Amino acid sequence: MHVSTSTHWPDGARIAVIGLGYVGLPLAIEFGKKYPVSGFDINQERIAELREGRDSTLEVEADEFGLASQLSFSSDLEDLRDCNVFIVTVPTPIDQYKRPDLTPLIKASETVGRVLKRGDIVIYESTVYPGATEEDCVPVLEKTSGLTFNVDFFCGYSPERINPGDKQHRLTTIKKVTSGSTPEIADNVDALYASIVTAGTYKAETIRVAEAAKVIENTQRDLNIALINELAIIFNRMDIDTEAVLKAAGTKWNFLPFRPGLVGGHCIGVDPYYLTHKAEAIGYHPHVILAGRRINDGMGAFVGGQMVKAMLKRRIQVEGARVLILGLTFKENCPDLRNTRVVDVVEELRDYGVRVDVHDPWADADEARREYELELVETLQDDIYDGIILAVPHTCFVDISSQALRSLRADNSVLFDLKSVLPLNQSDIRL
Repeated sequence: MHVSTSTHWPDGARIAVIGLGYVGLPLAIEFGKKYPVSGFDINQERIAELREGRDSTLEVEADEFGLASQLSFSSDLEDLRDCNVFIVTVPTPIDQYKRPDLTPLIKASETVGRVLKRGDIVIYESTVYPGATEEDCVPVLEKTSGLTFNVDFFCGYSPERINPGDKQHRLTTIKKVTSGSTPEIADNVDALYASIVTAGTYKAETIRVAEAAKVIENTQRDLNIALINELAIIFNRMDIDTEAVLKAAGTKWNFLPFRPGLVGGHCIGVDPYYLTHKAEAIGYHPHVILAGRRINDGMGAFVGGQMVKAMLKRRIQVEGARVLILGLTFKENCPDLRNTRVVDVVEELRDYGVRVDVHDPWADADEARREYELELVETLQDDIYDGIILAVPHTCFVDISSQALRSLRADNSVLFDLKSVLPLNQSDIRL
């Protein structure tokens, strides 16, 4: 049974979005402006807040909920039975051994399989290695539903390109890559997304091509940042200011403006491991990609070590010293704590016996406690520190006055401006 290739097909779409996080919610909102949409999530607390028009990820403004007039939220599988398009947007993390963890994806596929009908389309947006949709997800859909792939139901893959906290590059203004399991389905998937993405779509030749395109987007960024991080380590040993070097080099028209730092989040610090996992599964050991990962994974320890070294040069007793870290989220002006590498700095300093406080008004205190066993400091009044690390350049930190920073510092303290956002004369060391 084939889905009609008529240009009117998207008008008959009844969409289920599985997973309502940073990716799924904006997607559900946009589709909900034009189509009947059921936003599904197993987290009942998340469903409750969305029904009240609140988004704790801050990706969707309160007034946008009202614009999605055909959108409803549910944690009840029965509410998905009338849908004919299922879009899966669940996380694809790595485990403690840096291996892909497809558990959320497999469970979501089982959920969809329970309500899948003849003629339905299942579209995946989660980042995976090439082949995962057809090799890992489709068998689950077939087993759970009892239906046959590309006969009874069909699949598509359209990788997400959400950039948390970015208010300029949004779902509708970023070109969308699409693909389908047959040429006919590829046309339908492309038409569906083209109806909401004003920036246009790009129809990839196959699902595997679309999967590969997604995974190399962030692998490329990871490697570029790793190069700059390695340069920062080299220039540090040469007592050269990395930011000054990058500004000078940036006067050349084709020099890429990457900056050193901690590489965390749900994409750049994770996606390369999906590609390397698949590469090793087919007998190839990636050298460059894994080398970049080692550099970036080690930057937290490097930052902590540099802080300790600077304190020792000032004759500060490291064991028992107090250090304040400003920022815990993985990037600025965003509440996203997933895979933040600031925790590596905390662990490194604690290994030296340093007492570490972390302050971040953007972060959720309960999530920090649950995910990282960190108790955030809510206020900074009457505290004096031997060192301060500006780890995440939230606007509220960048705009803080030098006098306010000085009020938190002991006379011989060290201020580490990790992202080089403060005037040079205000910081003691930079990355």
